[in-house]
Amino acid sequence: MAVGIFDSGLGGLTVLSAVEARLPEVALVYLGDNANAPYGVRDAQDIFVRTKAHVQRLWHDEDCDLVILACNTASAAALRRMQEEGVPKGKRVLGVFVPLIEALTERQWGDNSPPREVAVKHAALFATPTTVSSRAFQRELAFRAIGVDVEAQACGGVVDAIEDGDMILAEALVRSHVDALKRKMPNPQAAVLGCTHYPLVEDVFQAALGPEVQVYSQPQLVAASLADYLSRHPEMATGGEGVRFLTTGDPKRTSDRATQFLRRGITFQAA
Repeated sequence: MAVGIFDSGLGGLTVLSAVEARLPEVALVYLGDNANAPYGVRDAQDIFVRTKAHVQRLWHDEDCDLVILACNTASAAALRRMQEEGVPKGKRVLGVFVPLIEALTERQWGDNSPPREVAVKHAALFATPTTVSSRAFQRELAFRAIGVDVEAQACGGVVDAIEDGDMILAEALVRSHVDALKRKMPNPQAAVLGCTHYPLVEDVFQAALGPEVQVYSQPQLVAASLADYLSRHPEMATGGEGVRFLTTGDPKRTSDRATQFLRRGITFQAA
């Protein structure tokens, strides 16, 4: 029984890499909807339909009782609705906002005490246009903390540039988006990278923001949170190891891009 990791494209590979390093004994199945990436410019209903179909594929066809939405846009547009509509018995779907909010508020997700003040008062959120417009991050944060001013910056074009392997353009766009954010919030205390593609340019975000800003990036946080979850629910991942890579796109093209992405050989199969 493997843990499924779903992403709209290649960004979730940053999460997968961190999970592999943290949990080498856990079998993983990665499914990328590369044929329809990026999700960040699609409408919420379209994202929900696509995400639900791919999660069901991982549940029923790939023997994954637990699926991680390693895509912030999918988490923002689909996770809560999927959970509200009902998840099949013995199955789970988790998103990537949770570990970020745990880290930012310094409290565990299972802590259901009332919202309270936290150390961070001014936070910048960098994410895709759909994630920003959903306000899902602010909504989930409000369940845990009060008094946090969140300024969101939609980072159009960054995911496309990274998926195309154009890192020079991606870095230029990051600097432009940080400049735009700082015009609205000159002195953020913390910055949340609300897209799993962004760790690949985390150093550019940090340099543009300055050393005094704490940058919260998802891969290590998600891996640690998953390790904690599986320690409490070991039945969700039993036996096996290694990774299978599936894509809705062209397997060779996706494999080539993924190999560049992770700087190691990656072979995708057709989903």
